[in-house]
Amino acid sequence: MVKCPRCGYENSTASTYCVNCMYVLSQEKGETVNNSKNNKGWNISIARKLMIVLGLIVIILLLFSFVNNNSQVSQNDTLNVVADDGSHHQSASYPFKAIIKGDGDWSAKMGNPSYLVEKSGSGTRSFSLDCAAWDDVEIDAQKNSGEGELKIQLLRNGEVVAENSTTNGSDVVKLYFDS
Repeated sequence: MVKCPRCGYENSTASTYCVNCMYVLSQEKGETVNNSKNNKGWNISIARKLMIVLGLIVIILLLFSFVNNNSQVSQNDTLNVVADDGSHHQSASYPFKAIIKGDGDWSAKMGNPSYLVEKSGSGTRSFSLDCAAWDDVEIDAQKNSGEGELKIQLLRNGEVVAENSTTNGSDVVKLYFDS
């Protein structure tokens, strides 16, 4: 009989493994195996392996974050527009300009639903609208006081693309431009 060094169970001499705990008793008959850890190769504890894996994950996430942040286009960069004929045009960051001309006080909402700008003033004023060249643009202006005309114009790259006006007392002037 061979006594198991791990659990102490008495196994037959022909047994290679302990019947109770499956501990290797011998590789060949009569030869007992030394089950101590082999010092050859990597003998790293589970905690160290876990720390190495977590460290690699952190490094990968930092690299991804760095690449992602450096590949984003700045909001101040100019827009590059490629026309249907394949020609490349570089336009200003703010290709639309609104001009409001009034004889009295007025207020206006300009842009598109994503870039709404609210302004008020009197006389003639112009505003750059933070819209891309392909965005739809809306302008709603209202006379608050004064007689005379309230006129709104929408310019795209310096050219008037839409305009509207009113001479009524406190009327609203609407302008919609579909690129």
